[in-house]
Order: sequence, then structure tokens, then C-alpha cells
Amino acid sequence: MKGEGKVFLKSRMKWIGLLGLVLSIFSLLVHFLLAGFTNDSISDYSIPVTIFSWRPVFDNPRFARHTPLYRRLWGPTRHVEQLLPDANPRGFHSDPPGRTNGFVFVRIQGGFHEIRNSIPDVVAVSRLLNATLVIPEIQSTTSSKGISSQFKSFAYLYNEEHFMASIANDVRVVKTLPKNLKRARRKKQIPSFKVSYGTSPYYYLHHVLPVLIKHSVVELVVPHGGCLQAILPSDLEEYQRLRCRVAFHALQFRKEVQELSTKVLQRLRPLGRPFIAYDPGMTREALAYHGCAELFQDVHTELIQHKRAWMIKRGIVKGKLSVDSAEQRLSGLCPLMPEEVGILLRAYGYSWDTIIYVAGGEVFGGQRTLIPLHGMFGNVVDRTSLSTSWELAKMYGREAKHKDIKTMTPPSIEEETKHDSLKGTRQRPQPLPPPPARPKYYNIEGWWGWVAESDNEPESTVIELRTNAHKLLWEAIDYVVSVEADVFISGFDRDGKGHPSFASLVMGHRLYQSASAKTFRPDRKRIAMLLEDIRDHMYEANHTWITSVRKLLKRSILEGLMESSKKSKAFSFLSHPVPECSCTRRAARVSNASLIETDLGVTHRCPQWMEGVVIKRSKDNKNLEKEEDLDEEDSSSSGLFFGHKGSGGNSNGNNETVNSEANNKEEAQLEDQEELEGGER
Repeated sequence: MKGEGKVFLKSRMKWIGLLGLVLSIFSLLVHFLLAGFTNDSISDYSIPVTIFSWRPVFDNPRFARHTPLYRRLWGPTRHVEQLLPDANPRGFHSDPPGRTNGFVFVRIQGGFHEIRNSIPDVVAVSRLLNATLVIPEIQSTTSSKGISSQFKSFAYLYNEEHFMASIANDVRVVKTLPKNLKRARRKKQIPSFKVSYGTSPYYYLHHVLPVLIKHSVVELVVPHGGCLQAILPSDLEEYQRLRCRVAFHALQFRKEVQELSTKVLQRLRPLGRPFIAYDPGMTREALAYHGCAELFQDVHTELIQHKRAWMIKRGIVKGKLSVDSAEQRLSGLCPLMPEEVGILLRAYGYSWDTIIYVAGGEVFGGQRTLIPLHGMFGNVVDRTSLSTSWELAKMYGREAKHKDIKTMTPPSIEEETKHDSLKGTRQRPQPLPPPPARPKYYNIEGWWGWVAESDNEPESTVIELRTNAHKLLWEAIDYVVSVEADVFISGFDRDGKGHPSFASLVMGHRLYQSASAKTFRPDRKRIAMLLEDIRDHMYEANHTWITSVRKLLKRSILEGLMESSKKSKAFSFLSHPVPECSCTRRAARVSNASLIETDLGVTHRCPQWMEGVVIKRSKDNKNLEKEEDLDEEDSSSSGLFFGHKGSGGNSNGNNETVNSEANNKEEAQLEDQEELEGGER
């Protein structure tokens, strides 16, 4: 019995030891997997402690929504409330045939807005040619080394399956070329066309289609953010609605991007407060193209001029290298600086605790240029302050680690022998060669870097290529937030080629999805002149100047909309998809109907099922017409723009408030008159 007990005890100890060994191996495997997933350090696992860096600060936790001031600042634009999205075909629309003329393979170059503007054009061209579209290849992701292998090319940014299903009734779409054509493409044996911006549809019918029929495949290279002219002939109007279906319905960001965008939106609305999305539009390329280098008056000027010289050398810019930036600014050809936008918003009536989301990618000059905006508003945020590094890493996917530092190779045996022989002979060392010319020190996109004295731009490193791919995801988040924002304002709406930029696409999407959402389209020329009047006392503007700014910004909502139909639409259809992709309800008031039909050209009536969507809101508007725009003054909308309530330096602001309250009745009458003028349009 004793022997049996000892054997049982020994076997039990063996099983316990074996179990402990298995658990140890399992824990090591888990540790290595987690260590491989983490990019740099274990700091990414601090999520339970720090969710995100922004901590909102509000003057009053209670936010009154049923006041005239709220309706003036955040309320919908009544004149276009009757405008609804309608991109469905309006005539006979045939499904794509089973047999097509061949395959269209597309390579799209450029940044986020260029990619998003190009894809609807590519789909429209494929239907025009009766071709099978291969999922477009996004060069910014395929050329970047070290990005996640989970998401390749198109799928790095967009949801492939949703894209294919959404346009199945318009164009045949496949993920890859057949094997024989894929081999021919690798050997560069398929015909290729490098199409320019705004190419005519007749070019495709007369030049590309015959080649497609002959070879069964063509490659289109789209380098400039669009491959089809914006305004098409009337007989091709259905292709405009196809563009809308692609841009506003089929192009859905992949799951990880969409989830993080939703989280950022939820975190932006603490206590249910509205927020403003602001796109500065200050990229180095745009500043160089439009000759706005002297807005900075520091080393940034040299870097912008360096880029402009590079553009002139390649024929992108036709003008001179030296341009009078002050004259360009007064002509409305330069971006509004963040400080100027902050002054405009405070003058319009937005309080210091208004939430402002800075969108549109990196701001040239870095966070330094945003300091005045932070001084005027206490809740200025961006995607970095509303997300964690762990959440961003999850969105990027598992990425390979790359180091730009070259490893030092040990010296060869011959070099060591020569060095030892020189030591033994005690010869006088040879003089060192003169040092190379020191390169200039510049500021690149807000971060310090070295750029050599040359007309050529420095080659991108592996890390920079990866960052360029990440920028697409950052701007995707900014795009979702900007489209859903309660108010949107941009500092500039042109890119580094003179074409509509990120802000233009956002404004076009907002016009399609919710036309009545408040979108400021400021006239930069008139605003530059107004700002010039108070250049010496920008933070102590008088009541007359504030009233002028309010009237100008308010008119920019509708007048800017009319202006974009003439200017932006000629370059990018998606920046103004009206009237082709909109309809109007039958319940529209006479004045609103005149604006929608005469100025915007929307005559198509919405289907019956869409009529009940906004009828309740139209009933509420009857009460709003009598009390709209009765202004409520507070110290944040006049006088000292930097002063927060309760601060010691707010006495001047209080004096201004007292003076402005005396003129409150006069200002209300001015705004009522302005409202009547808007209704008569």
C-alpha cells in the first residue's frame, strides 16, 4: 500500500510539473505575440489609465438649445432645407452586360482628396467604355514599405466588398486581372494612357476605346486627382449621378477606420454639445503654388520658395518665383490664417468654450501656427487628442519595423593592416579634406529636418513613405468628422495644383447629404480687407466691425454656395453635386423654391416616400421665422477676443458688452432686414 501511494504521488507531481511547463510556454508565446504587435514600447497598453488626452472645459455645463442665439450659431439654413439627396437613376438604366470590351486597370497617384476625386471618375469612364473595372490601385499605399500586409492598395483605405456590391448594377468589377493579362502587365506589354485632369469623355471614346477593343485591356494612370471633366454634356447626366452614387455611397472606409471615426465623433460631443470642424488648408504645396510664402516671415518662407522653384522647374507653376504675398492675400488667393479664422468665429458670436476640431491633415508650420486659435478657444482638438496610440496602431494593422539607420560594417583586414603600418612608421598624418557645405536648416510640415541646397526635393525615407500612407487614414477620420460636424469652415479650398482640395470635397458631401447644415464659405478677398482695417488692434474690434463680419459670414452661407457652383464645380463635380444629384420637396415655400430652382437649378421633385422626412421640421420653421436671429450678446462675441469668463483681464470685455447691449435692438433690426433680403432672392 505504501509503494502504491508513493507511485501515485510521483505521477501526480509529474502531471503538475508538465502542466506548469505548458502554461509557461503558453505565457511566453502570448508575450512574444503582444511584443511583436506593439510598435515601439509597452506604453500602448496604458489604455485603462489614459483614454485620450483631451479634457473638455466649459464655462457652463448646461447648454441651452432653444434660444435665438443657438439657432443663429448652430441652426440649419432654412433656405435650402427643402433640398434632399437623390442620386438614383431617373431614366432607363441598364445593368452592365455579361460580356464587356475588356479590362480597365487603374493606378491612382496623389493624396486623400485626389484619390477620392479620381475613383468616381474611373467608375464613370469604365461604364462609358463598357469595360470591366479592376479594383483601382492606390500608389500611396503600394509604394510604401513597411505598412501592414493585412490591407493592400485600395483595401488600405476603403471597404472593397462594399464598393463592389454598391456599383454591381452599374459596372462589372473584379479584384485582379486574369493571369495572362497580369503577366503581360508585369512585362509592360499592355497599352497605357496617362490621362490628364478633366479629360473629355470623347477622348476615351475616340482614343482609348479602340485600343481597349483591340488588346482587351488598357492601363490608366491618374496622376492629378481626376480623369474626367467635371461638367458633362446633358446627354451624359446619368454619369453625374453615377459619380454621386460612388462618392457618397460606395466609397465606405474600411471597418477599422470607420470604427475609430465613430469613436472620435462620440468623444467630440460631451454632454451633447455641437462642434465646429475647421480645415486650415495650409499645405506647403498650396502655399507654394499660390505664392503665399511671405505669410510666415521666417524659415518657412525659404522652404515654401524651395517648393515653388521645384514646381516652376517641372511646369506646375507658370508664374515667377518671387510673388508679392500681401497682394495675393488681399486678392483672396492665400489661406486665412488660424488666428484670423478664430477672430471671425469669435466676432460671429461663438464663445470661448466652443469645441473646434482641426481637420485636413497636418498644418504647415506645425502647432505653432495654431497657438492664437488655442488662445481664443479653450477646446481646440484634433484626432491625436481624441484617440490613443493603441487605437491608431490597431487601425494601421501589424506593421514591420524599419530603421533608416544604416548599420556600421567592421573595417576589412587590409584597412586594419594599413592602419597598423602607419602607426609603426610614425608618418605625419595627411591634412583632412575641407568639410562639405552645410545644408540649410528648415521646418518641414511642422517638424525639423535637413534639406540640401538644391532645386530637387530630397528623396523620401522609408519612414516618410509609411507616414504618407498613414496620412490617408488620418484624413479619412477628419473627412468623416467634418461631414458630420454641426458647422464647417475652411481657411482655403484649393490644393497645390490649383484644384479643389479636401475642404471642397467635404463641402460638396455636406451639400449632398444635408444641404441645410451650416457651412461657411467665406469670401477671402472681402475678409482680408476687413481684417486689414483692424490690423493694429485686432483683439479690440468695435461694434460696427463685428456687425460687418457677422453679415459677411452669414451671407457666405448662401452666396458662397452660389459662387461654388460657378468656380469649384468647373474643376470638381463632387465639390458641388447640385442639381444633378438633388431633388426638392413639394412643400417648399415660394421664396425657398425660387432660390432652389432659379439659383441652384434643382427642378426635380423628390419621390413621394421622401416627402414625410422633413415635414415636421417645416412646421417648426413657421415659428422660427418670427424670432430667427434675435441676437443674444455675451462677452465672448465682442471686444477682447482672448478673454475667458472669470479671468482678471476681462474688464474691457465687460465694458464692450454694456455698450453692445445698448445697440442690441439696432443689431436685431439689421439681421431681420438681412433675413428678408435673403428670402427675396
